[in-house]
Amino acid sequence: MSHFLFNDSHIHWQTLDNLEYLQYSILDIDEQQYIADVLFKLTANQQIVLHRHKALNKSFVIQGEHRLYHADGSIKEIRPVGQYTSSPASDEPHREGGGDIDVIVLFSIRGSDGVLYEILDDTQSVIDKLSWQDFIDLYAAQTQQV
Repeated sequence: MSHFLFNDSHIHWQTLDNLEYLQYSILDIDEQQYIADVLFKLTANQQIVLHRHKALNKSFVIQGEHRLYHADGSIKEIRPVGQYTSSPASDEPHREGGGDIDVIVLFSIRGSDGVLYEILDDTQSVIDKLSWQDFIDLYAAQTQQV
């Protein structure tokens, strides 16, 4: 099976400390509407940290398979290239990852000025949070690097 590879060579990928297998590039921040448009690149055949989405996330798979996993690591859903999904905030923790190639997904995060993501340990205790202000700060830092 051949895979279409999206040319991401001109994207300035960023990383977050302690979040393995995840790269991101913030495309835009709309501070009035609380919308962050972000590209996420997840490593093939790996799972990122357990987390919860605390805001509406609209996503579109650009490359690869976007795999979602239950908290126990079992497969929950596989989203192929071209799939668009609108996922409301949820208290159900999950992991995400790529299939046989790195997956690139466009996320449009529709939040508020509060917490957008909770990062969990394996006992499902909150160990970190990503807030609206964190995304504003990450975007400012990213634009200074370009």
